[in-house]
Amino acid sequence: MPRLRVPHTLVLLFAIIVLAQILTYLLPSGSFDRETIESGQEVVVAGSYHYVEAEPLPPWATLTAVPQGIGAAAGIIIFIFIVGGAFAILRETGTADALIGFLLRRFSSRPGLLIAGGILVFTAGSSTIGMAEEYIPFVPILVALSLALGYDRITAMGILCIGYSVGYGCAVANPFTVIIAQSFAEIEPVSGIGFRLALTVVFLAIGIHHVWSYASRVRQDPSKSLMARTEIAQDESVRGKEYAVPQARHWAILGLVVAALALIVFGLSRWHWYLNEMGAIFLGLAILIAVAGRLSADRTAETFTAGAAELTGTALLIGFARTIQVVLEQGQVIDTIVYGISIPLEQLGSTGAAVGMYFFQSICNFFIPSGTGQVYVTMPLMVPLADLIGIERQVAVLAYQFGDGFTNILVPTNAVLVGYLALAQIPLDRWFRFVMPFMIKIWIAGSLALAAAVYLGYS
Repeated sequence: MPRLRVPHTLVLLFAIIVLAQILTYLLPSGSFDRETIESGQEVVVAGSYHYVEAEPLPPWATLTAVPQGIGAAAGIIIFIFIVGGAFAILRETGTADALIGFLLRRFSSRPGLLIAGGILVFTAGSSTIGMAEEYIPFVPILVALSLALGYDRITAMGILCIGYSVGYGCAVANPFTVIIAQSFAEIEPVSGIGFRLALTVVFLAIGIHHVWSYASRVRQDPSKSLMARTEIAQDESVRGKEYAVPQARHWAILGLVVAALALIVFGLSRWHWYLNEMGAIFLGLAILIAVAGRLSADRTAETFTAGAAELTGTALLIGFARTIQVVLEQGQVIDTIVYGISIPLEQLGSTGAAVGMYFFQSICNFFIPSGTGQVYVTMPLMVPLADLIGIERQVAVLAYQFGDGFTNILVPTNAVLVGYLALAQIPLDRWFRFVMPFMIKIWIAGSLALAAAVYLGYS
C-alpha cells in the first residue's frame, strides 16, 4: 500500500490559516468589554460579551494576513536570525563539536541520566522565570548530541519540549503566567507552591518515562524512529564521528556562552528583558566568540550571514503560525469562541467544572497561544465562575496553568514550538505522533490532580 504523504509544515500552516478565515464567516463577531487595571493591562470584564458589527474579511485576507503575521512575529524572527548567526560562529570555532564530544564521553554509558537531567533543567527554567524562546540556541546542540548517542531528532526535542511543558504546566513562580493569574484571582503570589511542587515531581516522572521509553526503542532499532522513512531521516554521518577534545580556547568560549546566558537570566528576572535585549546579548556574544576564536572580520561576517540564512525557513514558519491568530483577530471571533466554550462550564458540578476549565484553557491556547495574553482574556471569566460554582480560586489558576502550559507543545499556533521543530527539522505530523500519547497521559493525570485539588480545598 502506498504511504500517505503528509504536506510540508508550511502547507499545513497555510491550510490552518485558510480554515481560520472560513471560521470567521461561520461564527458571529463578538467582543467582551475591557478595562484597564493598575498595571496598565487591559482585561476582560466578566459578563460583558456582546455581538458586534464586523465586515466579512475579503477573499484575499489570507494573503494579506501573512505579511502581517510575519510582522507581528518580527521580534522572535529577528532573535532567531541572530541566534542562528551566533551559533554558526560557535560552530566555526569548533567549540560546539568539542562540547558534544565532552558530553558524549561523560554520558555515553549513562544516557538515561542525560535525558532525565536535561528534562529537569528545562523544567526548572520554565517553572521559575518562564524560559521558552531562550532555549532556541540549545536545539542544534541537543539534536547533534542525540544523534551521536544513537537516538533521533525527536528524542532531542522530547527532552526540551517536555521539560518546557512541565515547567509551564506546574510553574512554581513563572512571572508571565502563574504570578499574573494569581494577581487576577486576588490570591497571594506564589501561594500553593507545595502542591505544585508535588505535581511537578509526578508530571516529570511521566515525561521522563515517555521520552526514555521512546529513546530506548530507537537506540535498539533505528527503524522504530518516527523520523525513519522521511525525507529528513536520521543523519547516519554522526555515528562513529570523532569529536575533538576541548582545548583551552574552547573552554574560554564556553565560559563566554555561560556568562551570556547567566546575564540573560538575570536580566529577565530583574530588569524584565525580552527579545530585543536577548538578541543584543547574542549579537555581542557572537563578536566575542569570533575574537576568542581568532576569526577574521570577513570570515565572521560570512559565517554569521550563512548561519542566519539557514534559518529563513524557520522564520517563515513562525510568521505563518502567528498569522492564524491575526486572521481570527481581524474577524473578531476569538472572544466569541472563548464565550461559547465557557458557557457549558456553569452547568457542571465543582469537580466537573475544574476539569472543564482545564480543557477550556487547553482549547483557548490554540487561539491565544500567548500565556500572558490568555491570562488577560480568560482569568477575568474563570475567577467569577469559580466563585459561582463554589471552588477555590487557586484551583481555577491551576486549571489555567495546566491548559496553557501542557498544550504549549501541541498547538501549531505556538510560534516557539514551530521554531523548535523547524530548527530540528521535524515535520509536524511526526511530532504529533510522538507527543499525543504524552498529552493523553497528561490530560488524565491533570484531571485527577484537579479533582484532588477540589477535594482537598486547594487554596
